[in-house]
Amino acid sequence: MEMNYDEAVLHQLEQELNVKILPGTEIMLDVGEHHFVKSSATSDRVLVPQPSDSKHDPLNWSRFWKYSAISCSTMVSFAQGFGPLALAPIFPQLIETYNTDLAGAIQFTGVAILVLGFSNFIWVPLSTSFGRRPVLLASTLVCLASSVWRAQAKTYSSFMGACVLNGIGAGPAETLQPAIITDIFFLDRRGVWNTVYFVFYFGSLAVGPIISGPMAETVGMASFWYLNVAMHAFIFICILFLFPETKWHRMHPDEMRAKGLLPSLQASDEKVNTANTEDKDLEKITTLSGMPDLSHTATAARDPWLGKGTPSKQQFKLFQVNPHPLKAVFYDLWIPWKLFAFPIVEFASFVVSWSASSFLTLNLTQAEVFANPPYMFSSNAIGFMNFAILIGMFIGLATAGPLSDYISMRATRKNRGIREPEMRLPTMIPYVLIMILGNFIVAFGYQNSWDWKIIVIIGYTCAGIQVAALPAIASTYAVDSYKPVSGSVFVSITVNKNVWGYGFSKFITPWILASGYLPPIMTNMSLITLWCSFGVLFFFFGKTFRKWSEHSDVHRM
Repeated sequence: MEMNYDEAVLHQLEQELNVKILPGTEIMLDVGEHHFVKSSATSDRVLVPQPSDSKHDPLNWSRFWKYSAISCSTMVSFAQGFGPLALAPIFPQLIETYNTDLAGAIQFTGVAILVLGFSNFIWVPLSTSFGRRPVLLASTLVCLASSVWRAQAKTYSSFMGACVLNGIGAGPAETLQPAIITDIFFLDRRGVWNTVYFVFYFGSLAVGPIISGPMAETVGMASFWYLNVAMHAFIFICILFLFPETKWHRMHPDEMRAKGLLPSLQASDEKVNTANTEDKDLEKITTLSGMPDLSHTATAARDPWLGKGTPSKQQFKLFQVNPHPLKAVFYDLWIPWKLFAFPIVEFASFVVSWSASSFLTLNLTQAEVFANPPYMFSSNAIGFMNFAILIGMFIGLATAGPLSDYISMRATRKNRGIREPEMRLPTMIPYVLIMILGNFIVAFGYQNSWDWKIIVIIGYTCAGIQVAALPAIASTYAVDSYKPVSGSVFVSITVNKNVWGYGFSKFITPWILASGYLPPIMTNMSLITLWCSFGVLFFFFGKTFRKWSEHSDVHRM
């Protein structure tokens, strides 16, 4: 439960509700004598997590500061994804410039993808130890330097080195924004904002080819990389002045008890069991460090800064001081590997990985298909075909997040105000069907040289819709189940996704040359369908899987 009450209070809530409250289970309405901070004085919607009464708590920030922070992080996600996969329309120029073949040119993308995934073993521990702000600033500078290097590279090995550096710098694009969303937004809005994140991140992978193709054809490849330099420089300035630190330490009850801010478990049990003193004793639970009391207090009095807070000067420093940095780094290096043993994280990793590889298929094959007979399109025209993917992503943005949150909230009301993370999984169904349709059209269209309009307008648009929706739903489910380690969850997902993406980039071209387009694309589609079908298992037994790990230390970090 994200509100992090001590065991005695949780036991009391379980008795009143007659339900087992596991990590990920949330109480979204008042229960008996237990009253929570609401979204407003007139609303019955409980805020999860419960904010502290501090003016500087990111959950209490005003709309301006929340939108400023999310805008900066979204720009980072977009800009860092903009370059690595922008090469598809300019593969012919890369082959000519660096004297290589198609497989060699594709490796520029494959290596960047592989390095990008593993670079998060650097960035996520740093973001946990010293804050999100220094990681955004440092990674933006690394991407800026790599763009300058790409523009100046004269040999194949030099350009490959720039791709490696770009992959290192672009790692936070795949892990940091979901953690920032968890930092500043309440549970009921995370589905929408996670969808926004995936749309802008994967959207950057679609917009990159749209711009790189025409620029390479008209003013040269180097100009595209200097455009990247300008973007990163602008974003660096925005982060410096408009992105305060969002990481906020919320004490776990065990930590508060150790510091004397909560009574011992034995004392808590005695209080709970004392007749006619329940409300009085519960009111003694302090709110100094974000632990809300359960007494009947008006929202305005409980949290006077809700929606009115501002960042402190400390939150604008280049980094936050951590008393135990080495311990934090060690945990963040180990936790992503540990999470691979958790079924929910594995489910999310596989859904995100293979859904993204459906999009990667289009990125790696579009030049090979449309630059040759019978189409013979220019780099400019091939780049513009990615508009269909982008439009599909915006359709996914407009539907997936709101639909996911609506379905979850409706199921919560039917469940007496108790929300389980599994409630959002049925939202995947329409998007799995859209994914299947898109892959069928692309595979058979490529193989049989269908009219490009059918392939692009229907097939590419379906790919955009599913890549905005399925990863957002699956990853939000995993984060809702393991919120304290949301950054590590995305490291696990990203490593899985990018290792598969690298392997896919290595074998798809030889496989196509040997067997045509149908076997690789339809095999990939079948695997996506297989992993998504496990959503049925998790819908019915996901709470059982969460029970297996309820005592894990990942819930106390």
